Amino acid sequence: MAAWLLRSATCGICSLRLKLSGGALRWSSSALQEKLRSVQDLPQISTLEMLYRVLVQGYFSSLHALQIYEKQLYGPIYKNGRNGVSVSSAELLEELVRKDDKFPTRGDMAMWTEYREMRDLGYGPLTEEGERWYKLRAVLNKRMLHPRDSAQYDGVINVVVTDFIERIKHLRRCSPTGDLVPDIANKLYLFSLEGVSSVLFETRLGCLKEEIPAGTQEFITSVNQMFSYSIPVAIFPKWTRSLFPYWRRYIASWDGIFSFGKTLIDKKMEDIQQRVDNDQNVEDEYLTYLLSNSQLSIKDIYASVTELLLAGVDTTSNTLTWTLYQLSRNPEIQDRLYEEVSSLVPADRVPSAAEVTAMPFLRAVIKETLRMYPVIPINSRIIKEKPVAVGGYQFPENTCFTFCHYAIKPFRFKPERWLRDGRQRPNPFGSIPFGYGVRGCVGRRIAELEMYLVLFRLIQEFEIKPNPTADDLKIVSRSVLVPNKQLDLHLVERR
Repeated sequence: MAAWLLRSATCGICSLRLKLSGGALRWSSSALQEKLRSVQDLPQISTLEMLYRVLVQGYFSSLHALQIYEKQLYGPIYKNGRNGVSVSSAELLEELVRKDDKFPTRGDMAMWTEYREMRDLGYGPLTEEGERWYKLRAVLNKRMLHPRDSAQYDGVINVVVTDFIERIKHLRRCSPTGDLVPDIANKLYLFSLEGVSSVLFETRLGCLKEEIPAGTQEFITSVNQMFSYSIPVAIFPKWTRSLFPYWRRYIASWDGIFSFGKTLIDKKMEDIQQRVDNDQNVEDEYLTYLLSNSQLSIKDIYASVTELLLAGVDTTSNTLTWTLYQLSRNPEIQDRLYEEVSSLVPADRVPSAAEVTAMPFLRAVIKETLRMYPVIPINSRIIKEKPVAVGGYQFPENTCFTFCHYAIKPFRFKPERWLRDGRQRPNPFGSIPFGYGVRGCVGRRIAELEMYLVLFRLIQEFEIKPNPTADDLKIVSRSVLVPNKQLDLHLVERR
């Protein structure tokens, strides 16, 4: 996850987006026709200019909006004042990632790795690099990354989905109108945490109960604080850490995250040992598979499972939040989704993984949400092994490229753009929310399955309507794009 975390733009973003929507990629197309130029020929932002925009002009709280502003000024490729090169077009992004190293490097993960070094912890799939990362991913990928592997978890996830739907029905009954669900993002966060824990640990955490267990709530608080305090950690120089409390609180939040993960893993190891002693089968469980793999140390397992847990909650819940927000404001799209859902699976039956993954419009709705609200609005890559040519420029090895996903057009919610129905489809590199190639997200298939299954059931059961007294949401970037305020939705029963 990138170090640059921020709030979303205000109303001025809309006008910027409109200006960018037609022909903003002319720089890359012309550059490719010319002789390769050097890095010095790139448009460039000085460090002081960057700091001025962040600290004085107010972009400290809206850095993803700064992607749009800078793209308008400098084009889709420029030196960004942060010792890197920003790339913000699908064509250039494709050109770059197709030249990836054998062991791709995500970029500067110092904010995360520094904590692990302080506490003598292992690295996981998000923080490990080089050949060690490659070997780690080879182990983690099994039983998770392939679609047929993720399909085996549909029963586990569907149980959580059923409990979530019952929780939603209870909240509706308790509302003044009988159908209002307040703060839907919080409810989806709890669903996502319960779901990913059920897969990783075969353990229910109690997130969907009336009273959330204290340990679970402490983990949620720690995650929120870690993302919040990442902003000053990224912005301010290290010498300020002893003057202000942000660094101490940042470290404390990581302590809470790792403590929660370690507790769950230790508890599961005790359970596994007890079942082994009783000659019970445990081979099908993911954590058992990791613990039995001789290539992983216990430090590797603690770090990897904790990072998978951390990455699998906010990303899924926030994507679902934005999906419901868009569907509530686009009833014609919601109607089309309901038609697909109601026609392909009987109303009295829970769908399987095979059924939901075969629904083109359901998948398109999630894909379009991920395009408009990318899981990580800013990502990065360092090409270490060789010089690389991108957009007509020659870059030396060890150049850090920043992927500005949020600034890639278009900006209208239109799921049908992804359908294979004869129309021209967009460049797929205009939306790579789970990354690309071997460095892509290891939990992608699980996250997608969770989103498909819960969205299917929500649309099957309810018509999603906006709260008529609420204003439109704006975006806050907290490494993932979240709403700037509470989202309340009316969920009206369909039958």
